[in-house]
Amino acid sequence: MRKIKVGVIFGGCSPEHEISLLSASNVIRALDPKKYDVVLIGIDKKGKWILPDQHNPLLDFNRADSVRLNSSNGEHLALVPSQETQLICEEDADHSPGKLDVIFPVLHGPMGEDGTIQGLLRFVGIPCVSAGVLSSAMCMDKEVTKHLLIQASLPTPKFVCVRSHEKHLINYEDVTKKLGSPVFVKPANLGSSVGVHKVKDQDSFYAAIEDAFLYDHKILIEEAIVGREIEVGVLGNENPDVSLPGEAIPDDDWYTYSSKYEEGKLRFVVPADLPKKTVAAVQNYAKRAFLALSCQGMARVDFFVRGEEIFINELNTIPGFTKTSAFPRLWKASGVSYNELIERLIALAIEAHEKDKQLKRSY
Repeated sequence: MRKIKVGVIFGGCSPEHEISLLSASNVIRALDPKKYDVVLIGIDKKGKWILPDQHNPLLDFNRADSVRLNSSNGEHLALVPSQETQLICEEDADHSPGKLDVIFPVLHGPMGEDGTIQGLLRFVGIPCVSAGVLSSAMCMDKEVTKHLLIQASLPTPKFVCVRSHEKHLINYEDVTKKLGSPVFVKPANLGSSVGVHKVKDQDSFYAAIEDAFLYDHKILIEEAIVGREIEVGVLGNENPDVSLPGEAIPDDDWYTYSSKYEEGKLRFVVPADLPKKTVAAVQNYAKRAFLALSCQGMARVDFFVRGEEIFINELNTIPGFTKTSAFPRLWKASGVSYNELIERLIALAIEAHEKDKQLKRSY
């Protein structure tokens, strides 16, 4: 059989650039060269698309704080809508990668997970391993996610949303009267705990707000649920499968950036030690949330569990694939190996694309 030509996009102009590189290094190694022709596509921090060294695309890739794209000799790329050649080297068209069968965007945060890359690839006509444009945008925006969860009768922590032009109206006493103390302050459109703060007093509250607004024009202030952090993986399109739940137990006071990506800072227990009733409930909620937000392909659904109470925190439509990432570990414990997981995601993307092609495009 002909090999499937897979483009792996990584990097991006997001604060989660380095995490994307670490995730991509694992995805690339998992792609069987007997089944796939792999084209590596890097996006630098300024948004330029680059064809990096295909054998050595990353430098210092063992550390989250120093990993970087090897773009010294990389050629700039252009993506064009064409039936024959979709990816072109701007300086030397003869060495262009050409037509791709599918793209696996290993991008986290804005300009990658928020529907932007998904819309571009749909316009060009390349299947994409990701949720669609609308779902990606909805899940990236934590305020929109929460409103849709509430509409679907799914539980989520209480919150207040503030736009940048309303910043001067925020009052610590009013917020804590509604949400209690402590609270979490976070950008509405970001992940990996970037710009997120757990605050317990007035001074740290206002400092956290200033920092969160560096990353977004809209922030969330959310009640802090004192409970267990549970994660569930969802895999599929119309009738998705749900993994066993896992529990994140960070060394820090909460699930910070360092606890997520530094070796030894986090214990991730899968399957989580939960009553059967709670396991069934979080799996049910995960599948319902996945479908309510029109997801496809994959998502990691994050929960807080406090006694018998269950709260959905958020959905991540391009979860991490690093050595410490929860999503592949959840599926490994559920009987799906890393390599099989990557293969299923590629197949699901092609399946969704073929179904989309059956729709009428003219009247």
